[in-house]
Amino acid sequence: MSQHGVGPRAVMRSVAFLTAGVLAVPALAGCGSDDPSGKPLAGQDIQPAPRDRITDGGTLRWAVDSVPDTLNTFQSDADATTARVAQAVLPSMFRMDASGRPERNPDYLESAEVVDTEPKQVVLYKLNQQAVWSDGREIGAADFAAQWRALSGKNTAYWTARNAGYDRIQKIERGENALEVRVTFSRPYADWRSLFSPLYPKDVMGTPDSFNDGARKKLKVTAGPFTVKEVDRKDEEITLARSPRWWGKPAKLSEIVLRTVPRDKRAAELAAGDLDLAEIDPTAARRITVAARPQGSTGPQMGPGADRSAADSLESWARANGSDEDAADEEIVARKKLRKAVVKYTRQQQALSGFEVRKSLEPAYTQLALNGAEGPLTDERVRRAVARALDRKELARVVLGPLGLPAVPVGSHLALSGQAAYADNSGALGGQDTKEAQALLADAGWVRGGPVKEEKKKEEAAGPEGGKAAGPEGGKSDDSGEDDKARRGPDPAEHLARDGKQYAPPHQGGAPGAYAPRGTAAPANQEAAPLAKNGKALTLRFVLPSGPGSQTLRTVANRISRMLERVGITTEISKVSDESYFKDHIASGQYDLALYSWPATAFPATDARPVYAKPVPAADGSLNVEQNYTRVGTDQVDQLFDEAVATLDESESRSLLRKADSRIWAAAGSIPLFQRPQLLAARKNLVNTGAFGFGTPVYEDMGFLKKGAKPAAGPSVKGSTAP
Repeated sequence: MSQHGVGPRAVMRSVAFLTAGVLAVPALAGCGSDDPSGKPLAGQDIQPAPRDRITDGGTLRWAVDSVPDTLNTFQSDADATTARVAQAVLPSMFRMDASGRPERNPDYLESAEVVDTEPKQVVLYKLNQQAVWSDGREIGAADFAAQWRALSGKNTAYWTARNAGYDRIQKIERGENALEVRVTFSRPYADWRSLFSPLYPKDVMGTPDSFNDGARKKLKVTAGPFTVKEVDRKDEEITLARSPRWWGKPAKLSEIVLRTVPRDKRAAELAAGDLDLAEIDPTAARRITVAARPQGSTGPQMGPGADRSAADSLESWARANGSDEDAADEEIVARKKLRKAVVKYTRQQQALSGFEVRKSLEPAYTQLALNGAEGPLTDERVRRAVARALDRKELARVVLGPLGLPAVPVGSHLALSGQAAYADNSGALGGQDTKEAQALLADAGWVRGGPVKEEKKKEEAAGPEGGKAAGPEGGKSDDSGEDDKARRGPDPAEHLARDGKQYAPPHQGGAPGAYAPRGTAAPANQEAAPLAKNGKALTLRFVLPSGPGSQTLRTVANRISRMLERVGITTEISKVSDESYFKDHIASGQYDLALYSWPATAFPATDARPVYAKPVPAADGSLNVEQNYTRVGTDQVDQLFDEAVATLDESESRSLLRKADSRIWAAAGSIPLFQRPQLLAARKNLVNTGAFGFGTPVYEDMGFLKKGAKPAAGPSVKGSTAP
């Protein structure tokens, strides 16, 4: 499928979002529409303004997570910044509208339609006659053909990350004139609009060498409102400059500088005047919201002078009341440090008053993944019991409620509310029901308070990736993510996991808790005892990342652990480094439960299939899971995907996808929870940019308001459109 206004397909290669339904069938019905796709839960928040109110020129300094290793979005190490650059400098035949649906990009296409279905599907592209590459050459069939050959999968010399869709093309040829491109498919392909977005010039796609290496560090030839001026890996910046060859509406900005800034440093960089736009976390968002309030709106405001006066008074008090001179001096030093910190913070807050928070929901959702490869979760009844124990509405409220965003659980694995394929199919699994969860566990043979064999303890090192933190109450910890040491004992991974951002693990010793010989009378509170079967307690390893920025993730995990505890399932929380979280744990199957996010896509028949495909044995005896990291799949789901992608009737294709989603819900390999929040800090006079939600950014319209100019009449699109 398809983080973080980013091209949904490009981001498939960076799916491990470290941020952070019960089931909302009535929510869609309440919208008063027969269309189950509904509306986006939150619109764009971009401070819209007409172009004539925007200054001609200026530099937008935009924070990114990294300077990417490659500028080729079709390579495996491409990331979200790769996609952002491609959107600004390369052609895309289709882009996403505010509802996450593909729309023709008129800067490149006059039209694109299926003109034949028998004997073969043929799509005819009619290009904008003004569309040219930055070297002056017309965009045409040669570029389409070069990209097809590079991505078809037939030539393994091309180091491609994917070839979905391109492998169905039979031939590409020029039409009646140079502006027409005819694409003939060997097999019907419903998601043909996903192709050639972005489109690279034949200079990049023409040979394996140019594909593999030529576009990694630079893009010599582009065709967008901006060009790549410089990639500075030393200072970790990419500079995009206004293109003189652009035939569309001229870009308002002279330059866009994409600066690498760690997320925990962005508030300080904004306050220092070094950034104009940055994706931020909820803590920074609260700071900016408070800073933007008028003086006196929340009580007295202390300025730097007041801070100094207060600190001076504290210093005098310390000298007068210190029991000895050394202690007083230490107190004075501490007070001076405090004074400096308060003054620095206050000055930052004053600077942050020039910014505002623009918020929406990302085209991505956070899910609880259940590893069905080994251990208790191989039993579908146990997976379903886990799902039925969850109050997904509560989890959505915990994350989205404080941000003022619609706290509605996600009802589909394959699309989000507002997208064409969306329908709330969670009813195939059922909502939160403690009794039903307990009944499923009992049916699977798990007995409340059953005997547990004590295993010989093994000495284990936490290792470089952290260790588990478990307790007699199922890994329960407070919402700060800190372990309850009075109950758990020391956490061997504490030095890694204080702030926290595919083969089930072996049980490490016995299940947590006290043990008694077989035949011992059950305790009075047997209803609160954990479940057991064949001498083993029902304990699931819950793996979480430990780096900065994962507070929301830990909070959600702690709530889930408590919900599972109510039905007798114990969790052992294991915190690992961010670097190893996805590669060494999610992708390799070293977990029972995990939280991570999937991007939504306008083309689920293509993009979602590898995420939910049934794993198959590879030639070397290993299991080929593609991107199905839960390892739960069925032949029926695969068949429905295959039918949906080969059906040119869009209504029928959506119907098949919704059936597939219902069966994915029923298998309970992954449980969608909520859409991820999208929070951006933007300078107040910066317009046509911010929280884009589903929509593709329009880079040529971004800019700064002229002095005295106002944004467009009416509010920027904020908040909920849900019923």
